Amino acid sequence: MLLLYIILIVYILAVNFYAVMLLKSQRDEYGSDEAKMNSGDGKLILTAILGGAIGIYVSMFVMRYRTKNLLLMVLMPVLGVLNVYFFIYAFRSGITYLVV
Repeated sequence: MLLLYIILIVYILAVNFYAVMLLKSQRDEYGSDEAKMNSGDGKLILTAILGGAIGIYVSMFVMRYRTKNLLLMVLMPVLGVLNVYFFIYAFRSGITYLVV
């Protein structure tokens, strides 16, 4: 059981680290070009659904990047709350529903 907890914690950290690096690479690649800026929204949303919403939302403010994008500014906190709820539920239930 301890191994499953460790795997879940490593997964959470890895996805959030990937989310921060993805946002940083998009910022460095696109810069201030508004036309290309919205082309990476699918990757960010998918990463947020997989558990990196908190990392994306925090790094948006730290890097001061894409804070004017209304879709991301509304969707990331909602997905972040859902991610936190899922992870708390997974830890409290002992991750028994993940193991068949």
